[in-house]
Amino acid sequence: MKVLGWYAAMAAVLIIMAGGALWPFLDDPGRSGVLAAAAIALPFQILAFAALIHWGNEPNRFLMVWGLGMFARLLVVAGAGLGRGAVEGIDPTVFLLSVCGFLFALLLLEPVFMSRRNGSVQFAQ
Repeated sequence: MKVLGWYAAMAAVLIIMAGGALWPFLDDPGRSGVLAAAAIALPFQILAFAALIHWGNEPNRFLMVWGLGMFARLLVVAGAGLGRGAVEGIDPTVFLLSVCGFLFALLLLEPVFMSRRNGSVQFAQ
C-alpha cells in the first residue's frame, strides 16, 4: 500500500497548489467553496484509488472498478450540485467548479502510479 500513500501525498500537493493558485482571485465565499470542494474531492478520490489498487489487478476487474469509480464520481458531482445551496457562506459556482476540477485533476494523476505489464495493470511499488 506504499503506492496509496504516495498517491495521497501527491493528490494533497496538487490540491494545495491549485487552491493556492486560485486563492488571490477569490473572495471569502469563493475561498470557502474551494476548501469545501477539496474536503469532498480529496478523500473520495483517495478511496476510489484505493479500490482500484485493491480490486483492479486483473484486466476485467480493472475496467469494472474503474467504471464504477467513474460512476461514483458522477454521483459525487451530482450530489454536490444538488446540495450546493444548502451550505451558507460558500459560492455555489466556485464550489461546483472546484469539485469537478479537483476530481478531474486527481483522476489524471492516477496513471502516474500505474504501469502496464503482461496485459494487466500493475501499481508502482
